[in-house]
Amino acid sequence: MSTLTPEVADRWIDRWDRQQEGFLPDREERFTALIDAVEAGAGRPDPLILDLGCGPGSLSARLLDRLPAATVVAIDTDPLLLALGAAVHAGRAGLRFADLDLRTPGWSASLRLDRQIDAAVSTTALHWIPGPELRVTYGELARLLRPGGLFLNGDNFKVEDSAPAIARLDRSLQEREIARRFAAGHPEGWREWWEAAAADPALAAFVAPDAVDAAGTDHNGLESGLLSTHVEALRESGFAEVGTLWQHGDNRLLCAVR
Repeated sequence: MSTLTPEVADRWIDRWDRQQEGFLPDREERFTALIDAVEAGAGRPDPLILDLGCGPGSLSARLLDRLPAATVVAIDTDPLLLALGAAVHAGRAGLRFADLDLRTPGWSASLRLDRQIDAAVSTTALHWIPGPELRVTYGELARLLRPGGLFLNGDNFKVEDSAPAIARLDRSLQEREIARRFAAGHPEGWREWWEAAAADPALAAFVAPDAVDAAGTDHNGLESGLLSTHVEALRESGFAEVGTLWQHGDNRLLCAVR
């Protein structure tokens, strides 16, 4: 397989960040809140942290910028995103990437960690995992975390239809905000980024065969897009406390304490 130069990877990660910010204008604010929580709650200056569904390492890099003594294990299964992250962050102290599928039982043992982790983080990733598999993922995560350890998950969590009037208002507010935000037209989207990446000869060898088709799916409509799905799965997995630390509309930072 061909290799990516840091220059090419850096350009595509920058483009990745721009398209993410296009539909998540509060992305940096959510990153800051999440990292604040890790810094305040990890209990030590050199925490061991897992980044679940890390993509090209955008959050992992920001964690190490703030906590240079930390060790971050960045986990994903997409070959292109892992290749981009590995090319840009090659040799960075405290960061390693792991090619693991969080839906596969036993993924936690494959990490071969020498101690329990202090925190696990994720942003805009775990809604890809259907509810039954998500319970397996959280169960393994709970066994990795030390007592009192933190799990912080930033995502767009939907209000459940058990409160139909609130759910309707929630959707209405989201639709109105989107209309205002994109009054001049939408920036590059998720699918457009993947189509452009697949068309770039420098990246083509790393793009999974179904990546572009998957990018066109309505992944936010999965069962695990519901806030209740995550809360219930975390409690069933043995987390003592589960609650929202930060929120803007349906954009929430969910925190669970082991």
